[in-house]
Amino acid sequence: MADKRDYYEVLGVAKSATEDELKKAYRKVAKKYHPDMNPGDKEAEEKFKEAQEAYDVLSNSEKRQRYDQFGHAGVDPSAGGGYNPYGAGFGGAGFDMGDIFESFFGGGFGGGGSTRRRNAPQKGRDLRYQIELDFLDAVFGISREINITRSERCETCGGSGAKKGTSPVTCSTCGGSGTVRVQQNTGFMSFATTRPCTACNGTGKIIKEPCTDCRGSGSVRKSRKINVKIPAGIDDGQTISLRGEGENGVNGGPNGDLYITVRVKAHPIFERHDNDILCEVPITFTQAALGATIKVPTVDGEETLDIPEGTATGAVFTLKGKGVPQINRRGRGNAYIKVTVDVPRGLNSKQKDLLRQFAESLGDKHHEKCKSFFDMVKKTFKK
Repeated sequence: MADKRDYYEVLGVAKSATEDELKKAYRKVAKKYHPDMNPGDKEAEEKFKEAQEAYDVLSNSEKRQRYDQFGHAGVDPSAGGGYNPYGAGFGGAGFDMGDIFESFFGGGFGGGGSTRRRNAPQKGRDLRYQIELDFLDAVFGISREINITRSERCETCGGSGAKKGTSPVTCSTCGGSGTVRVQQNTGFMSFATTRPCTACNGTGKIIKEPCTDCRGSGSVRKSRKINVKIPAGIDDGQTISLRGEGENGVNGGPNGDLYITVRVKAHPIFERHDNDILCEVPITFTQAALGATIKVPTVDGEETLDIPEGTATGAVFTLKGKGVPQINRRGRGNAYIKVTVDVPRGLNSKQKDLLRQFAESLGDKHHEKCKSFFDMVKKTFKK
């Protein structure tokens, strides 16, 4: 007994630890040193037994009280209260050893949960595809045909994998369950675990005569043309999903899905912002000064726009409802026309003289904005 470590130290908990804290600590240590996780490691096996002994005592309120009062002597087997690895209640206080390994094996010893999933219906793999669209096709929508290659259920064998006229037979090794029970002895303990059946690879079926088309897989690769309806208003980077157009399912499971990501080409004059469209339109100096009625481009074609007298460069005009449609909804965004004044260059002497005369005729009152700005600049730099 003198060589025994303190039970609280074994589990790594304080003496005030609650039942839940003890249980969590025991699970952690048991996972770490379990023989299945450390095959052939005698030291790990001893620590696993040590943890079981500690938990058996500390999880029992009466044994814990005696241990706290008298130490190991209080639970010594010779005193009638010691640890009995063969007695009832293995693991202490009705502790379910299956709980410890659930996170390792998916719900049961030896991977039983994983094996059950192996021969259960499984959804087919999803496929991804990228499509490139012109700007206006994305605005108004379009139908496009694409080519994809995917696995489909073999029509020759109906997906069974067996030669036409034959059927898979139930595996005689596992009886169709896909799993086999294995007995393991680790010192004083004996574990019954379930593992995938190697005879049928966990499927529960044996194919004696494979299908010549799919070679027993139940699936074949095929190229398909699929018509894709692109909705009006779709934007660059958005994805369309087509349910059931992916690869075929396994064991009767549903097909996967097809995800199509859209890439939209840039337009030479239109710039998209969500559902609005911006277009920069140049106007002449004369149009800006005197006003004019001009034709401007929109995604629907040309529209008439009135330019008021004295329009400055950078002014923005709104054409309501001339933007991009809302996807699967009513309504459209707006078109914004930003005008830029095209200042004439390369004037001849006569044209320059006329402009000087024009400027002189305006006088200072027509340049109050310019004058006030430069007055402010002068005041700023005098400080």
